[in-house]
Amino acid sequence: MWTHEDSIETSALPPRVWEFFSDVARWKDWNAGIERIEMHGPFAKGTTFTMQPPGQDAFTSTLIEVKPNESFTDETVIGETRVLVSHQLVLLPSGRTKIIYRTEITGPGAEEFGPIVTSDFPSVLAALKNLAEQ
Repeated sequence: MWTHEDSIETSALPPRVWEFFSDVARWKDWNAGIERIEMHGPFAKGTTFTMQPPGQDAFTSTLIEVKPNESFTDETVIGETRVLVSHQLVLLPSGRTKIIYRTEITGPGAEEFGPIVTSDFPSVLAALKNLAEQ
């Protein structure tokens, strides 16, 4: 198993950040790693979405947990490899919000695949923070 975590703090409150999380069509506005994305239902547990990174094949993920204004987790299975990405919003005592991306990958090649999956997370989080603070 391979695990990784990235986080950033923002002055935006969790409901403001959640607006961006739950509006999947706009993920491209803050995630340059998405060329095309399509949601296949509401932003709720069990709904799937198809995402295509630039120059790569599209893949389908499933929302396996959705807690409005708190967190969501998506699961992507490619062959025997399973990728879980948890997106959490934690309201800090300071009044700021910590946005946390936790990734867990199991299966063949997890150690090699992990850094590829998560390499852009710091820039994605920075872009999300900037949009949420506007």
